[in-house]
Amino acid sequence: MRSTTAQKIAGLLFGAGFGFVLAAAKLHEYSVIHAMLRLEEAYTFLLMAGAIGVSMPLLWLLDRAKVTTLLGGQLALSRSKVTKANLFGGALFGLGWAVSGTCPGPAVVMLSSGAGLAVLTVLGLFLGLTLRDRQVARSGGTATVGDGEQRQVVAR
Repeated sequence: MRSTTAQKIAGLLFGAGFGFVLAAAKLHEYSVIHAMLRLEEAYTFLLMAGAIGVSMPLLWLLDRAKVTTLLGGQLALSRSKVTKANLFGGALFGLGWAVSGTCPGPAVVMLSSGAGLAVLTVLGLFLGLTLRDRQVARSGGTATVGDGEQRQVVAR
């Protein structure tokens, strides 16, 4: 499915807005993330809980109202079962988060704010994507694409 110019502009605006919120909340600062992971400050946990507390009922309402997304499809939420791969992936993501003090969204904010070490984190993100592509190629050339809920198997 090809994106229209309006959809690309909407994606850019939402991405920029998300980056602004991350920067305003200081989630791109290494010390803030490490203070959270060391359980020294509850600020980040409370921010995440607030985001979940707002988004869960909102998504539930949008799903029940059968809202059409910007891409033209109907919003349809589904439930996934936790698998061993989810646990391994979550642990690997958490390890990377603890070491780098950031995850993919804030890493880009760190980079745009001039934090030089963010270059290593962004390079690590691309390395991870490359390693995943190689693993997919070794496993028969199929991968799943989507949001983790609505998966489609595609040949690579």
